[in-house]
Amino acid sequence: MKKFANWIGAGIGWAAGGPIGAALGYLIGSALKGATSDYSEFQTDNSSYTSKTTQAGDFEISLLFLSAVVIKADGKILQKELDYVRNYFVQMYGKDRANNAFKLFKGIINDTSLSTQEVCTQIRSHMSAESRAQLIHFLFAIAKSDGHVADIEVQTIQSISNYLYINQASFDSIKAMFYDNSESAYQILEVSKSDDNDTIKKAYRRLVKEHHPDKLAHLGEEHLKGAQEKFQKIQEAYETIKKERGL
Repeated sequence: MKKFANWIGAGIGWAAGGPIGAALGYLIGSALKGATSDYSEFQTDNSSYTSKTTQAGDFEISLLFLSAVVIKADGKILQKELDYVRNYFVQMYGKDRANNAFKLFKGIINDTSLSTQEVCTQIRSHMSAESRAQLIHFLFAIAKSDGHVADIEVQTIQSISNYLYINQASFDSIKAMFYDNSESAYQILEVSKSDDNDTIKKAYRRLVKEHHPDKLAHLGEEHLKGAQEKFQKIQEAYETIKKERGL
């Protein structure tokens, strides 16, 4: 079990403080059955983490907490959704690290005391806009993993997005990436069918700049796959509109 504590402590910066850190301390303490010396580092006050930048571990922990919120949103925990999260972590980190992540995830998903708003406030204070948008992309992928995004899941992700201060246009763009209809391409580019070609080109260039995978390089190569998928959706949307308009 000490290996578990060592894993969770590696690469975590600001997530070790605030409400997330307090929850981590409790959950790790429960997993280690009272071995407080192995998790006391998570019992920090706000002043100890306010200046830390986002590390890969911070993003990883944020994913686990917010994934649990979305999975529980419709009142049932589906195996397909759990499998998606687990497979995502296996692909990114390997089986051993994914196993450790799920030891923690089991505790998070059964915890009813943690405030989603408080968690999002901590994330928002320390994570870049690009990284926060990537969290929303991942949450929609979880919701879609059972083949259908329930209305309550959309509402939950919308609430998380609001807490993270992601503007509505960006939220709608990410959401559209998980729907296949004639309006999706325009929504992804944050434009409408009535916009002229020049407006659409400018929107595309702006989104390419904002969502380029290089902006998430600080999170490590394991997190770039999701960023590349989102970036590809933007490119595909533009190609769809170009073909439709004969550009």
